[in-house]
Amino acid sequence: MTSLVKQIDKKIEENSQLKSFVVVCGGEPNATRKALVEMASKHAIKKVPLTMFGEPGGPPDYELSRDADITVLMWNRHSIKANHAFKGELTEKDIEAVMADIPKLLGH
Repeated sequence: MTSLVKQIDKKIEENSQLKSFVVVCGGEPNATRKALVEMASKHAIKKVPLTMFGEPGGPPDYELSRDADITVLMWNRHSIKANHAFKGELTEKDIEAVMADIPKLLGH
């Protein structure tokens, strides 16, 4: 996940129209908070807020897959443009698929 966040952070630096945030759902709050702070510091994440939500399924209105370990939602003007759900660690191919959808957000 760190590689994806770093790439998105860079894209946001290149194009201020893009916005992003990370929400870690569930887990032990103190450990999650520590991991997010370390990620931001170690990898110089500047544009992507790293946040937590206490319930494992995430906010109910997000309708996240309970089978996915990582879900990436992309939207523009309140409309979902891309929804990627992944089980296990992200691969380079997974990250490439997510990054390839960024132009959809910008209308390209």
